[in-house]
Amino acid sequence: MPGYGILGPESGTGLLPWSWAEEQLIRSRNYWLATRWPDGRPHAMPVWAVWHDQALWFSSSKRSRKALNLAADPRCVLTTENAAQPVVIEGSAELLTRMADLELLLRLENAKYETSYGIEMLDPNENSAWRVRPRWAFALQSDDFTGSPTRWIFE
Repeated sequence: MPGYGILGPESGTGLLPWSWAEEQLIRSRNYWLATRWPDGRPHAMPVWAVWHDQALWFSSSKRSRKALNLAADPRCVLTTENAAQPVVIEGSAELLTRMADLELLLRLENAKYETSYGIEMLDPNENSAWRVRPRWAFALQSDDFTGSPTRWIFE
């Protein structure tokens, strides 16, 4: 395989279409979040997340290692759970503090995961909520390993 295809997010030609990647981001139940410890060691943990408005949104305990890592360095990687058809996004996590954003995330999570959490679930004194817009994304289909690897660059 000589290299990965590079497409813009709106490209409709070439390898995998962005619409395919978005479908995987929507359907995935669990995601892997990779962050960096303050001393540079990698840290990976599973999270629930929702794809909405061209970003992955998720929450975490404010005192969790992943939240502490993101507070120190917002750069991160998130992946879908299916290693046979992965979508990997890299970006910077934005801490959500506006009540409208927290309420939206709660509605989206409750709908996706069939839960009925109240707004106290996202109490900023105890929990943190994040949004990651991709700077770049990568995806492939394992049944076409040499023909499908696709990378998208976002500006």
